[in-house]
Amino acid sequence: MSDRFAGMSVLITGGSSGIGLATAEAFAAQGANVAVVARHPGRLEDAVARVEAARRTPQQVVSGLAADVADLEQVLDAAKRAAEECGPIDILVNNAGIYIPGDFMDLPLESFRATIDIDLLGMVYLTRAVAGPMIERGSGHIINISSMAGYVGVFGYTSYSAAKFGVMGFSEVLRSELKPHGVVVSVVCPPDVDTPGLAVERTLRPPETEKIAGTVKAVSPDFIAGWILKAAAGTKYLYMPGFTNAALYRLKGVWPELFFAVFDHDIASVRRNGQVRRDVR
Repeated sequence: MSDRFAGMSVLITGGSSGIGLATAEAFAAQGANVAVVARHPGRLEDAVARVEAARRTPQQVVSGLAADVADLEQVLDAAKRAAEECGPIDILVNNAGIYIPGDFMDLPLESFRATIDIDLLGMVYLTRAVAGPMIERGSGHIINISSMAGYVGVFGYTSYSAAKFGVMGFSEVLRSELKPHGVVVSVVCPPDVDTPGLAVERTLRPPETEKIAGTVKAVSPDFIAGWILKAAAGTKYLYMPGFTNAALYRLKGVWPELFFAVFDHDIASVRRNGQVRRDVR
């Protein structure tokens, strides 16, 4: 078993389930001290127990911090407590996020604010809280979790893609600004991840969204955790887990006309088959 992260301090948001929990367990298994941030105290307590069980040694610190990343004061307090309990943060994994699918004309406008507050501004807040000490030390690694929807505008994801495209822009600029200070910035763009949340989301997706997203096989949280640890061990900026995910990214960059034609064809096929179920207001 690798000891690449032994003794390092890792702070992970959205760490009570899914990708965040799998990543926390993976870092703990490689000897890291892990601080997990999540909104729900009950789920957080269960997550801490699982991360503690994954530790290599009982001396490793596992800290559970209840905080809403959309609340700046709570974020600053969580970052301070994480550093006090686990040591100066070596690796930050900005993973917390929500997604609310639906046709633009049907989505409550509040969903845009909620998604941007959590998925984008929550990332900005925590990054600001830990980047200063990293710059002072001349080392550190910030890993931002975006999405396939962060570079592909998928039908039904106006609020989610707005936030995740923002994550991509934020991360790209942040990489340039922090690199001269010895701080590495990486962004990981997972496809669909097989979690209970995805099962719920699929009941809410417009048929056009399901047709497009259905071409990309859902992967496990452990699979994405492996990619996040790979990112943490290197200095590369962009990580695209999964063949189809990476192929879509390349296709859109190299041949955008074909990319849009494929998506338009999928949407048209749904409508020809009479699967549209919305009532646009």
